[in-house]
Amino acid sequence: MKRTPTLLEALIPIILLIGLLTANVFLFEDTLAGSNQIALLLAATLASVIIIRNGMNWESISEKIVSTIGSAMPSMLILLLIGSLAGTWLISGVVPAMIYYGLDIVSPGLFLFTAVVISAIVSLATGSSWSTVATIGVALLGIGKALGMNEAVVAGAIISGAYFGDKLSPLSDTTNLAPAMAGTDLFTHVRYMLITTTPTMIITLIIFLVLGFNHASNVGEVDVVGVKSAIDGSFNTSPVLFLVPIILFAVILMKVPPIPSLMIGTLLGGAFAVIFQPHIIEEVAGSGHSYLKASYITFMQAMFGDVKLTTSDEIVNGLVKTSGMSGMLDTIWLIISAMVFGGVMEAGGLLKRITQPIIDRAKSTGSLVASTVVSCIFFNLTASDQYISIVVPGRMFRKSYQDRGYKPELLSRTLEDAGTVTSVLIPWNTCGATQSRVLGVSTWAYLPYAFFNIISPLMSILIAYLNFKIRRIPENERIPESEVSVEIAK
Repeated sequence: MKRTPTLLEALIPIILLIGLLTANVFLFEDTLAGSNQIALLLAATLASVIIIRNGMNWESISEKIVSTIGSAMPSMLILLLIGSLAGTWLISGVVPAMIYYGLDIVSPGLFLFTAVVISAIVSLATGSSWSTVATIGVALLGIGKALGMNEAVVAGAIISGAYFGDKLSPLSDTTNLAPAMAGTDLFTHVRYMLITTTPTMIITLIIFLVLGFNHASNVGEVDVVGVKSAIDGSFNTSPVLFLVPIILFAVILMKVPPIPSLMIGTLLGGAFAVIFQPHIIEEVAGSGHSYLKASYITFMQAMFGDVKLTTSDEIVNGLVKTSGMSGMLDTIWLIISAMVFGGVMEAGGLLKRITQPIIDRAKSTGSLVASTVVSCIFFNLTASDQYISIVVPGRMFRKSYQDRGYKPELLSRTLEDAGTVTSVLIPWNTCGATQSRVLGVSTWAYLPYAFFNIISPLMSILIAYLNFKIRRIPENERIPESEVSVEIAK
Protein backbone atom coordinates (compact mmCIF):
# COMPACT_ATOMS: atom_id res chain seq x y z
CA MET A 1 0.00 0.00 0.00
CA LYS A 2 1.35 3.41 -0.99
CA ARG A 3 2.05 5.72 1.95
CA THR A 4 2.08 9.53 1.82
CA PRO A 5 5.63 10.81 2.45
CA THR A 6 6.34 12.82 5.56
CA LEU A 7 7.76 16.33 5.29
CA LEU A 8 11.12 15.08 6.58
CA GLU A 9 11.21 12.31 3.97
CA ALA A 10 10.47 14.86 1.23
CA LEU A 11 13.22 17.19 2.46
CA ILE A 12 16.00 14.60 2.86
CA PRO A 13 16.86 14.37 -0.90
CA ILE A 14 16.82 18.17 -1.14
CA ILE A 15 19.19 18.48 1.82
CA LEU A 16 21.54 15.90 0.29
CA LEU A 17 21.47 17.70 -3.07
CA ILE A 18 22.23 21.09 -1.52
CA GLY A 19 25.09 19.60 0.46
CA LEU A 20 26.63 17.89 -2.57
CA LEU A 21 26.25 20.93 -4.81
CA THR A 22 27.86 23.14 -2.15
CA ALA A 23 30.79 20.74 -1.83
CA ASN A 24 31.21 20.71 -5.60
CA VAL A 25 31.57 24.48 -5.74
CA PHE A 26 34.56 24.32 -3.37
CA LEU A 27 36.17 21.13 -4.64
CA PHE A 28 35.78 21.25 -8.43
CA GLU A 29 36.92 23.97 -10.80
CA ASP A 30 34.25 23.16 -13.41
CA THR A 31 31.14 21.78 -11.72
CA LEU A 32 29.38 21.44 -15.09
CA ALA A 33 31.92 18.83 -16.21
CA GLY A 34 30.32 16.07 -14.13
CA SER A 35 30.22 16.70 -10.39
CA ASN A 36 26.82 18.43 -10.40
CA GLN A 37 25.39 15.70 -12.64
CA ILE A 38 26.47 13.01 -10.18
CA ALA A 39 25.07 15.04 -7.27
CA LEU A 40 21.66 15.13 -8.95
CA LEU A 41 21.74 11.40 -9.68
CA LEU A 42 22.77 10.55 -6.10
CA ALA A 43 19.93 12.70 -4.73
CA ALA A 44 17.55 10.99 -7.17
CA THR A 45 18.78 7.60 -5.92
CA LEU A 46 18.03 8.53 -2.32
CA ALA A 47 14.59 9.88 -3.30
CA SER A 48 13.88 6.59 -5.12
CA VAL A 49 14.76 4.57 -2.02
CA ILE A 50 12.39 6.68 0.08
CA ILE A 51 9.40 6.42 -2.26
CA ILE A 52 9.93 2.69 -2.91
CA ARG A 53 9.96 2.24 0.85
CA ASN A 54 6.64 4.12 0.88
CA GLY A 55 5.09 1.59 -1.49
CA MET A 56 5.75 2.86 -5.03
CA ASN A 57 7.17 0.37 -7.53
CA TRP A 58 10.20 1.00 -9.73
CA GLU A 59 8.21 0.67 -12.96
CA SER A 60 6.10 3.72 -12.06
CA ILE A 61 9.18 5.69 -11.10
CA SER A 62 11.02 4.84 -14.32
CA GLU A 63 7.99 5.76 -16.43
CA LYS A 64 7.92 9.18 -14.79
CA ILE A 65 11.66 9.65 -15.32
CA VAL A 66 11.36 8.80 -19.02
CA SER A 67 8.36 11.13 -19.36
CA THR A 68 10.21 13.99 -17.66
CA ILE A 69 13.32 13.53 -19.80
CA GLY A 70 11.09 13.43 -22.86
CA SER A 71 9.60 16.81 -21.95
CA ALA A 72 13.12 18.30 -21.99
CA MET A 73 14.08 16.74 -25.34
CA PRO A 74 13.16 19.84 -27.44
CA SER A 75 15.38 21.97 -25.18
CA MET A 76 18.28 19.58 -25.65
CA LEU A 77 17.87 19.56 -29.44
CA ILE A 78 17.74 23.37 -29.44
CA LEU A 79 20.90 23.42 -27.34
CA LEU A 80 22.75 21.22 -29.84
CA LEU A 81 21.66 23.47 -32.71
CA ILE A 82 22.76 26.57 -30.81
CA GLY A 83 26.21 24.99 -30.61
CA SER A 84 26.29 24.37 -34.35
CA LEU A 85 24.96 27.86 -35.09
CA ALA A 86 27.72 29.42 -32.96
CA GLY A 87 30.27 27.45 -34.97
CA THR A 88 29.07 28.44 -38.44
CA TRP A 89 28.45 32.05 -37.42
CA LEU A 90 32.07 32.21 -36.31
CA ILE A 91 33.63 30.80 -39.49
CA SER A 92 31.29 32.91 -41.65
CA GLY A 93 32.51 36.08 -39.92
CA VAL A 94 29.03 37.03 -38.70
CA VAL A 95 29.92 37.26 -35.00
CA PRO A 96 33.33 38.89 -35.66
CA ALA A 97 31.57 41.45 -37.90
CA MET A 98 29.08 42.23 -35.15
CA ILE A 99 31.98 42.85 -32.77
CA TYR A 100 33.90 44.88 -35.37
CA TYR A 101 31.06 47.28 -36.15
CA GLY A 102 29.76 47.24 -32.60
CA LEU A 103 33.02 48.74 -31.35
CA ASP A 104 32.33 51.77 -33.58
CA ILE A 105 28.71 52.20 -32.56
CA VAL A 106 28.70 51.52 -28.81
CA SER A 107 29.95 54.10 -26.34
CA PRO A 108 31.96 52.41 -23.53
CA GLY A 109 30.09 54.25 -20.79
CA LEU A 110 26.71 53.33 -22.25
CA PHE A 111 27.67 49.80 -23.31
CA LEU A 112 25.99 47.86 -20.46
CA PHE A 113 22.84 49.98 -20.74
CA THR A 114 22.85 49.42 -24.51
CA ALA A 115 23.41 45.67 -24.10
CA VAL A 116 20.27 45.41 -21.96
CA VAL A 117 18.19 47.42 -24.44
CA ILE A 118 19.41 45.58 -27.55
CA SER A 119 18.89 42.17 -25.93
CA ALA A 120 15.41 43.21 -24.80
CA ILE A 121 14.41 44.42 -28.27
CA VAL A 122 15.66 41.27 -30.03
CA SER A 123 14.02 39.02 -27.44
CA LEU A 124 10.73 40.91 -27.70
CA ALA A 125 10.83 40.52 -31.47
CA THR A 126 11.75 36.83 -31.47
CA GLY A 127 10.08 35.67 -28.26
CA SER A 128 13.16 33.63 -27.34
CA SER A 129 15.78 34.41 -24.71
CA TRP A 130 17.78 31.39 -25.88
CA SER A 131 18.01 32.57 -29.49
CA THR A 132 18.79 36.11 -28.33
CA VAL A 133 21.65 35.03 -26.08
CA ALA A 134 23.03 32.62 -28.69
CA THR A 135 23.13 35.26 -31.44
CA ILE A 136 23.28 38.93 -30.49
CA GLY A 137 24.23 38.01 -26.92
CA VAL A 138 27.43 36.26 -28.01
CA ALA A 139 28.37 39.28 -30.13
CA LEU A 140 27.64 41.71 -27.28
CA LEU A 141 29.80 39.66 -24.93
CA GLY A 142 32.60 39.82 -27.48
CA ILE A 143 32.26 43.61 -27.72
CA GLY A 144 32.27 43.89 -23.93
CA LYS A 145 35.45 41.82 -23.67
CA ALA A 146 37.09 43.93 -26.38
CA LEU A 147 36.22 47.03 -24.36
CA GLY A 148 37.79 45.54 -21.23
CA MET A 149 34.48 44.95 -19.44
CA ASN A 150 34.01 42.26 -16.81
CA GLU A 151 32.43 39.36 -18.73
CA ALA A 152 30.17 38.42 -15.79
CA VAL A 153 28.70 41.94 -15.71
CA VAL A 154 28.18 41.91 -19.49
CA ALA A 155 26.52 38.49 -19.28
CA GLY A 156 24.22 39.82 -16.54
CA ALA A 157 23.19 42.72 -18.79
CA ILE A 158 22.53 40.41 -21.76
CA ILE A 159 20.47 38.00 -19.66
CA SER A 160 18.51 40.81 -18.02
CA GLY A 161 17.47 42.19 -21.40
CA ALA A 162 16.84 38.77 -22.96
CA TYR A 163 14.52 37.64 -20.16
CA PHE A 164 12.67 40.95 -20.14
CA GLY A 165 11.78 40.34 -23.79
CA ASP A 166 11.08 36.64 -23.27
CA LYS A 167 8.72 37.49 -20.41
CA LEU A 168 6.67 40.04 -22.36
CA SER A 169 6.78 38.84 -25.96
CA PRO A 170 3.51 37.33 -27.29
CA LEU A 171 5.73 34.99 -29.31
CA SER A 172 7.33 33.49 -26.20
CA ASP A 173 6.27 30.00 -25.12
CA THR A 174 6.31 30.89 -21.42
CA THR A 175 4.27 34.04 -22.07
CA ASN A 176 1.61 31.80 -23.58
CA LEU A 177 1.99 29.00 -21.04
CA ALA A 178 1.49 31.12 -17.90
CA PRO A 179 -1.96 32.52 -18.82
CA ALA A 180 -3.03 29.07 -20.02
CA MET A 181 -2.20 27.63 -16.59
CA ALA A 182 -3.92 30.48 -14.77
CA GLY A 183 -7.02 30.71 -16.98
CA THR A 184 -6.67 34.14 -18.59
CA ASP A 185 -5.94 35.36 -22.12
CA LEU A 186 -2.54 36.27 -23.53
CA PHE A 187 -2.89 40.03 -23.95
CA THR A 188 -4.56 40.58 -20.57
CA HIS A 189 -1.61 38.71 -19.09
CA VAL A 190 0.97 40.80 -20.98
CA ARG A 191 -0.67 44.11 -20.04
CA TYR A 192 -0.96 43.13 -16.38
CA MET A 193 2.71 42.12 -16.25
CA LEU A 194 3.70 45.70 -17.09
CA ILE A 195 2.74 46.73 -13.54
CA THR A 196 5.64 44.76 -12.08
CA THR A 197 7.92 44.51 -15.12
CA THR A 198 8.16 48.25 -15.92
CA PRO A 199 9.60 49.39 -12.55
CA THR A 200 11.87 46.33 -12.51
CA MET A 201 13.30 47.20 -15.92
CA ILE A 202 13.73 50.88 -15.01
CA ILE A 203 15.70 49.94 -11.88
CA THR A 204 17.77 47.47 -13.91
CA LEU A 205 18.64 50.08 -16.55
CA ILE A 206 19.65 52.63 -13.90
CA ILE A 207 21.95 50.09 -12.22
CA PHE A 208 23.64 49.17 -15.50
CA LEU A 209 23.96 52.83 -16.46
CA VAL A 210 25.87 53.50 -13.23
CA LEU A 211 27.96 50.33 -13.59
CA GLY A 212 28.72 51.20 -17.21
CA PHE A 213 30.26 54.56 -16.42
CA ASN A 214 32.27 53.02 -13.57
CA HIS A 215 33.62 50.28 -15.85
CA ALA A 216 34.34 52.76 -18.65
CA SER A 217 37.38 54.01 -16.73
CA ASN A 218 39.16 50.73 -17.58
CA VAL A 219 38.58 50.96 -21.33
CA GLY A 220 41.80 52.89 -21.91
CA GLU A 221 43.77 49.74 -21.10
CA VAL A 222 42.37 48.00 -24.20
CA ASP A 223 43.65 48.70 -27.72
CA VAL A 224 40.31 48.94 -29.53
CA VAL A 225 42.04 49.87 -32.79
CA GLY A 226 44.25 46.80 -32.46
CA VAL A 227 41.23 44.57 -31.82
CA LYS A 228 39.45 45.89 -34.91
CA SER A 229 42.62 45.55 -36.98
CA ALA A 230 43.01 41.92 -35.90
CA ILE A 231 39.43 41.09 -36.84
CA ASP A 232 39.69 42.88 -40.17
CA GLY A 233 42.98 41.13 -40.90
CA SER A 234 41.52 37.67 -40.30
CA PHE A 235 37.99 38.01 -41.68
CA ASN A 236 36.34 39.64 -44.67
CA THR A 237 34.21 41.99 -42.56
CA SER A 238 31.28 43.37 -44.51
CA PRO A 239 27.79 44.65 -43.67
CA VAL A 240 26.53 41.97 -46.09
CA LEU A 241 27.22 39.40 -43.34
CA PHE A 242 24.37 40.90 -41.32
CA LEU A 243 21.99 39.30 -43.80
CA VAL A 244 22.43 36.05 -41.86
CA PRO A 245 20.97 37.28 -38.53
CA ILE A 246 18.40 39.42 -40.37
CA ILE A 247 17.10 36.39 -42.27
CA LEU A 248 17.11 34.27 -39.11
CA PHE A 249 15.12 36.85 -37.15
CA ALA A 250 12.69 37.17 -40.06
CA VAL A 251 12.20 33.41 -40.04
CA ILE A 252 11.54 33.47 -36.28
CA LEU A 253 9.05 36.33 -36.70
CA MET A 254 7.22 34.17 -39.25
CA LYS A 255 6.63 31.78 -36.31
CA VAL A 256 8.80 29.02 -37.70
CA PRO A 257 9.51 26.70 -34.73
CA PRO A 258 12.89 27.07 -32.95
CA ILE A 259 14.53 23.84 -34.19
CA PRO A 260 14.06 24.45 -37.96
CA SER A 261 14.80 28.17 -37.41
CA LEU A 262 18.16 27.43 -35.82
CA MET A 263 18.99 24.90 -38.54
CA ILE A 264 18.27 27.57 -41.17
CA GLY A 265 20.57 29.97 -39.31
CA THR A 266 23.28 27.30 -39.12
CA LEU A 267 23.09 26.50 -42.84
CA LEU A 268 23.15 30.19 -43.74
CA GLY A 269 26.28 30.63 -41.64
CA GLY A 270 27.95 27.76 -43.46
CA ALA A 271 26.98 29.11 -46.88
CA PHE A 272 28.30 32.59 -46.08
CA ALA A 273 31.55 31.07 -44.80
CA VAL A 274 32.11 29.34 -48.14
CA ILE A 275 31.31 32.53 -50.07
CA PHE A 276 33.03 35.21 -47.97
CA GLN A 277 35.74 33.49 -45.87
CA PRO A 278 37.81 31.18 -48.16
CA HIS A 279 40.96 31.76 -46.09
CA ILE A 280 39.11 30.65 -42.92
CA ILE A 281 37.96 27.53 -44.75
CA GLU A 282 41.57 26.72 -45.64
CA GLU A 283 42.84 27.51 -42.12
CA VAL A 284 40.37 25.16 -40.44
CA ALA A 285 40.55 22.33 -43.00
CA GLY A 286 44.31 22.51 -43.51
CA SER A 287 46.26 22.50 -46.76
CA GLY A 288 46.16 19.88 -49.49
CA HIS A 289 42.39 19.81 -50.07
CA SER A 290 40.26 21.04 -52.93
CA TYR A 291 38.05 23.98 -51.96
CA LEU A 292 34.93 21.82 -52.11
CA LYS A 293 36.44 19.22 -49.80
CA ALA A 294 37.87 21.89 -47.47
CA SER A 295 34.46 23.59 -47.29
CA TYR A 296 32.79 20.34 -46.28
CA ILE A 297 35.43 19.59 -43.61
CA THR A 298 35.21 23.11 -42.15
CA PHE A 299 31.42 23.20 -42.16
CA MET A 300 31.20 19.84 -40.37
CA GLN A 301 33.94 20.75 -37.89
CA ALA A 302 32.25 24.05 -37.03
CA MET A 303 28.94 22.28 -36.41
CA PHE A 304 30.18 19.45 -34.20
CA GLY A 305 33.62 20.29 -32.77
CA ASP A 306 36.32 22.73 -31.74
CA VAL A 307 37.34 25.62 -33.97
CA LYS A 308 40.15 27.90 -32.76
CA LEU A 309 41.29 30.64 -35.08
CA THR A 310 44.49 32.64 -34.70
CA THR A 311 44.72 36.41 -35.17
CA SER A 312 47.31 39.09 -34.41
CA ASP A 313 45.60 40.03 -31.11
CA GLU A 314 45.35 37.85 -27.98
CA ILE A 315 41.99 39.37 -26.99
CA VAL A 316 40.51 38.49 -30.36
CA ASN A 317 41.97 34.96 -30.14
CA GLY A 318 39.84 34.45 -27.04
CA LEU A 319 36.74 35.52 -28.98
CA VAL A 320 37.19 33.52 -32.19
CA LYS A 321 36.82 29.99 -30.85
CA THR A 322 33.86 27.68 -30.48
CA SER A 323 33.10 24.05 -29.61
CA GLY A 324 30.03 23.38 -31.75
CA MET A 325 27.62 20.68 -30.64
CA SER A 326 30.26 18.82 -28.65
CA GLY A 327 30.63 21.82 -26.36
CA MET A 328 27.00 21.39 -25.33
CA LEU A 329 27.22 17.74 -24.28
CA ASP A 330 28.08 18.45 -20.62
CA THR A 331 25.05 20.70 -20.44
CA ILE A 332 22.80 18.04 -21.97
CA TRP A 333 24.18 15.54 -19.46
CA LEU A 334 23.27 17.99 -16.70
CA ILE A 335 19.75 18.48 -18.07
CA ILE A 336 19.16 14.71 -18.23
CA SER A 337 20.43 14.29 -14.65
CA ALA A 338 18.23 17.16 -13.46
CA MET A 339 15.20 15.67 -15.19
CA VAL A 340 15.87 12.31 -13.48
CA PHE A 341 15.91 14.00 -10.08
CA GLY A 342 12.81 16.08 -10.83
CA GLY A 343 10.96 13.05 -12.20
CA VAL A 344 11.64 10.94 -9.11
CA MET A 345 10.68 13.75 -6.74
CA GLU A 346 7.42 14.37 -8.59
CA ALA A 347 6.57 10.67 -9.00
CA GLY A 348 6.75 10.07 -5.26
CA GLY A 349 4.76 13.17 -4.34
CA LEU A 350 7.78 14.63 -2.53
CA LEU A 351 7.58 18.02 -4.26
CA LYS A 352 3.88 18.38 -3.48
CA ARG A 353 4.48 17.39 0.14
CA ILE A 354 6.99 20.22 0.55
CA THR A 355 4.89 22.93 -1.13
CA GLN A 356 1.46 22.11 0.33
CA PRO A 357 2.19 23.61 3.79
CA ILE A 358 3.26 26.83 2.05
CA ILE A 359 -0.13 27.09 0.34
CA ASP A 360 -2.02 26.36 3.56
CA ARG A 361 -0.27 29.20 5.42
CA ALA A 362 -0.87 31.87 2.75
CA LYS A 363 -3.73 34.11 3.95
CA SER A 364 -3.23 37.67 2.62
CA THR A 365 -2.68 38.79 -0.97
CA GLY A 366 1.00 39.40 -0.28
CA SER A 367 1.54 36.06 1.41
CA LEU A 368 -0.30 34.19 -1.37
CA VAL A 369 1.83 35.82 -4.06
CA ALA A 370 4.97 35.29 -1.95
CA SER A 371 4.05 31.61 -1.57
CA THR A 372 3.63 31.30 -5.32
CA VAL A 373 6.99 32.95 -5.90
CA VAL A 374 8.71 30.64 -3.42
CA SER A 375 7.06 27.60 -5.03
CA CYS A 376 8.16 28.65 -8.54
CA ILE A 377 11.75 29.14 -7.40
CA PHE A 378 11.60 25.84 -5.50
CA PHE A 379 10.53 23.98 -8.64
CA ASN A 380 13.24 25.72 -10.66
CA LEU A 381 15.72 24.47 -8.05
CA THR A 382 14.40 20.93 -7.79
CA ALA A 383 12.66 20.06 -11.06
CA SER A 384 15.31 22.08 -12.95
CA ASP A 385 13.00 23.25 -15.71
CA GLN A 386 11.21 26.58 -16.16
CA TYR A 387 8.15 24.96 -17.73
CA ILE A 388 7.62 22.76 -14.67
CA SER A 389 8.09 25.83 -12.45
CA ILE A 390 5.13 27.42 -14.27
CA VAL A 391 2.89 24.41 -14.84
CA VAL A 392 3.01 22.77 -11.40
CA PRO A 393 2.55 25.92 -9.26
CA GLY A 394 -0.08 27.07 -11.77
CA ARG A 395 -2.08 23.91 -11.12
CA MET A 396 -1.45 24.04 -7.39
CA PHE A 397 -2.44 27.67 -6.80
CA ARG A 398 -5.18 28.22 -9.39
CA LYS A 399 -8.01 27.12 -7.12
CA SER A 400 -6.64 29.13 -4.17
CA TYR A 401 -6.58 32.33 -6.23
CA GLN A 402 -10.09 31.73 -7.55
CA ASP A 403 -11.49 30.82 -4.12
CA ARG A 404 -10.11 34.07 -2.71
CA GLY A 405 -11.60 36.15 -5.51
CA TYR A 406 -8.50 37.13 -7.46
CA LYS A 407 -8.58 37.44 -11.23
CA PRO A 408 -6.42 34.84 -12.99
CA GLU A 409 -3.98 37.41 -14.37
CA LEU A 410 -2.58 37.89 -10.85
CA LEU A 411 -1.52 34.24 -10.82
CA SER A 412 -0.25 34.25 -14.41
CA ARG A 413 1.85 37.37 -13.74
CA THR A 414 3.34 35.85 -10.61
CA LEU A 415 4.22 32.65 -12.45
CA GLU A 416 6.24 34.66 -14.99
CA ASP A 417 7.76 37.02 -12.40
CA ALA A 418 9.14 34.03 -10.51
CA GLY A 419 9.16 30.96 -12.76
CA THR A 420 10.41 32.29 -16.09
CA VAL A 421 13.09 34.72 -14.95
CA THR A 422 14.71 32.83 -12.05
CA SER A 423 15.34 29.67 -14.08
CA VAL A 424 18.47 31.18 -15.60
CA LEU A 425 19.95 31.85 -12.13
CA ILE A 426 20.25 28.15 -11.23
CA PRO A 427 23.32 26.34 -12.63
CA TRP A 428 21.64 22.93 -12.96
CA ASN A 429 18.39 24.29 -14.40
CA THR A 430 17.98 23.84 -18.17
CA CYS A 431 18.09 27.62 -18.66
CA GLY A 432 20.99 28.34 -16.31
CA ALA A 433 23.08 25.52 -17.73
CA THR A 434 22.35 26.54 -21.31
CA GLN A 435 23.06 30.26 -21.01
CA SER A 436 26.21 29.60 -19.00
CA ARG A 437 27.54 27.26 -21.68
CA VAL A 438 26.55 29.49 -24.62
CA LEU A 439 28.15 32.60 -23.12
CA GLY A 440 31.07 30.77 -21.56
CA VAL A 441 30.41 32.47 -18.22
CA SER A 442 29.61 30.56 -15.03
CA THR A 443 26.07 30.91 -13.71
CA TRP A 444 27.49 31.76 -10.30
CA ALA A 445 29.58 34.52 -11.93
CA TYR A 446 26.75 36.31 -13.78
CA LEU A 447 24.05 35.67 -11.15
CA PRO A 448 24.82 38.78 -9.01
CA TYR A 449 24.57 40.96 -12.13
CA ALA A 450 21.33 39.56 -13.59
CA PHE A 451 19.47 42.36 -11.87
CA PHE A 452 16.23 42.08 -13.81
CA ASN A 453 15.94 38.41 -12.91
CA ILE A 454 16.73 39.01 -9.24
CA ILE A 455 14.43 42.01 -8.81
CA SER A 456 11.41 40.58 -10.69
CA PRO A 457 10.16 38.14 -8.01
CA LEU A 458 10.84 40.69 -5.26
CA MET A 459 8.88 43.35 -7.16
CA SER A 460 5.99 40.91 -7.59
CA ILE A 461 5.84 40.33 -3.82
CA LEU A 462 6.20 44.07 -3.03
CA ILE A 463 3.37 45.09 -5.39
CA ALA A 464 1.13 42.41 -3.83
CA TYR A 465 1.84 43.49 -0.26
CA LEU A 466 1.18 47.12 -1.25
CA ASN A 467 -2.13 45.89 -2.71
CA PHE A 468 -1.40 47.98 -5.81
CA LYS A 469 -3.83 47.32 -8.68
CA ILE A 470 -4.70 43.85 -7.46
CA ARG A 471 -7.59 42.73 -9.62
CA ARG A 472 -10.45 40.96 -7.91
CA ILE A 473 -13.46 39.12 -9.30
CA PRO A 474 -16.78 40.81 -8.41
CA GLU A 475 -18.78 38.74 -5.93
CA ASN A 476 -21.59 38.07 -8.42
CA GLU A 477 -19.10 36.67 -11.00
CA ARG A 478 -17.20 34.26 -8.77
CA ILE A 479 -17.29 30.58 -9.73
CA PRO A 480 -18.54 28.21 -7.03
CA GLU A 481 -15.80 25.96 -5.60
CA SER A 482 -17.40 22.81 -7.03
CA GLU A 483 -17.31 24.24 -10.56
CA VAL A 484 -13.70 25.39 -10.09
CA SER A 485 -12.72 21.83 -9.22
CA VAL A 486 -14.44 20.47 -12.33
CA GLU A 487 -12.78 23.11 -14.53
CA ILE A 488 -9.31 22.35 -13.20
CA ALA A 489 -9.89 18.60 -13.60
CA LYS A 490 -10.63 19.18 -17.27
